[in-house]
Amino acid sequence: MRLTVERGAFLKSLNHVQSVVERRNTIPILSNVLIDAQKDRLSLMATDLDIEIVESLEAEISRPGATTVSAHRLYDVVRKLPEGSQAQLDANGAEGHLRLNAGRSKFQLTCLPREDFPAMTAGNLPHHFGIDAADLRRLIDKTRFAISTEETRYYLNGVYLHAFKGKDQALLRAVATDGHRLARFEIPLPEGAAEMPGVIVPRKAVQELRKLLDDATGPIEVAVSDTKIRFAFGSVILTSKLIDGTFPDYQRVIPSGNDKILDVNASDLAEAVDRVATISAEKTRAVKLNLERDRLTLSVVNPEAGSANEELPVDYGAEPLEIGFNARYLLDILQQLDGSEAKFLLADAGSPTVVRDAGEGADLSTLYVLMPMRV
Repeated sequence: MRLTVERGAFLKSLNHVQSVVERRNTIPILSNVLIDAQKDRLSLMATDLDIEIVESLEAEISRPGATTVSAHRLYDVVRKLPEGSQAQLDANGAEGHLRLNAGRSKFQLTCLPREDFPAMTAGNLPHHFGIDAADLRRLIDKTRFAISTEETRYYLNGVYLHAFKGKDQALLRAVATDGHRLARFEIPLPEGAAEMPGVIVPRKAVQELRKLLDDATGPIEVAVSDTKIRFAFGSVILTSKLIDGTFPDYQRVIPSGNDKILDVNASDLAEAVDRVATISAEKTRAVKLNLERDRLTLSVVNPEAGSANEELPVDYGAEPLEIGFNARYLLDILQQLDGSEAKFLLADAGSPTVVRDAGEGADLSTLYVLMPMRV
């Protein structure tokens, strides 16, 4: 294999694929990126056996071929090459190393055979639909903060993506929950998605996909089966295994009878919560909300650090209520709101609270549920 590629384009593609590679691997080949040069295209592939990212870019191929080399080491080398330089890659399978030259810099990196590199077989992905890049970005951004990190409840370690029949139209819904808070986002159902199975996209695949979407525009092609999902756009293809589990019936968690309504400026509340939470215990992060007519008092008491409270003018006309929340969970939700106002639908101190976007710029396609805590 022998080729010449522009350093900037090579670095960008390497950055995309190398992030899927784990820093510590018991299987040496999984630390490597597959470099495959054919005709005038250079293809880069990396996998951890659960996710596979393939990206292709233009290159001047003088001798076709393929090899594998340490993903992180190659990325670090290319990252430190001078901007605007041309990288020349040369590998001879018999020698077991890759030579990389750029200007006065010369590197020789150890290779492993291309034949040892595992390829994920996507198999048959019968359900196909397109989703706009902006919608997919929002779908991820509005839900991923609520993905559980608790490995014992593995079925919560991802975003649940499914078709849902709403009152007025069919919807594509994304839901994530860790048992303490729930995030739900929905868009009109894309054509071709009606028959797709409900699938749980793993947390790592969600994070990697979100990085790739930074520069994406236009439609993203999505293909789904019961076990795998594939996203294709531009010169990138991400394929991931799905979580083999049953997502809980999240509809049961969303209360419908909460009749105490609080309207408050979202940014004012977020800043006030952040301020008083400075005093809260690191473990519980508890903040108490004391609601009276058109007035909200936030308070924190920590026997080891002291106390804090702050008053906010709000729109609230129901009976007085005292309820506690985890400050970090509350802030996570407030930071997702697009509108100027936050609407809280409350029942009592022990029941789940619904949070909606309200006011100017509100996004009505998003709903959040927050579990209270004792304070």
